[in-house]
Order: sequence, then C-alpha cells, then structure tokens
Amino acid sequence: MEDPWFLFWGVVFGALGLGFFTYGRRQKAAVPLFVGVALFVFPWFVPHLYLLIAIGVALTALPYFVRW
Repeated sequence: MEDPWFLFWGVVFGALGLGFFTYGRRQKAAVPLFVGVALFVFPWFVPHLYLLIAIGVALTALPYFVRW
C-alpha cells in the first residue's frame, strides 16, 4: 500500500459506504445497508488499485440496479 491513490480511493469509497449505510439503516432497506458495509470493508482486502476502483464502482452502482 505504498500508493497514495490507494488511500484516497479507500477514503472515497468509505465515505460513500457511510452514506449508503446511514440511508439503509434509516429507511430499513437491506441492499443499501449491506452495500454500505461492503464499501467500508473491501478496501482492506483488495491489493491492487485498479481492482479497488472497479469493485468500488460496481458496489456503488449496485443499489441503483437492485431494488429489494
């Protein structure tokens, strides 16, 4: 994790995760709640920057396509 962009994108996706988590908890919606938790956690386990960005964008877009 020597790349500062890795830290930047981790913070960005963590902030988005906080928003999704808060929204999901207040609206009692399962998909945004779980996406928020996933956006918090996944940067700790992804070793490559491009993979981090791809997974983060996919998770961020998931609640717009999955309504449950």
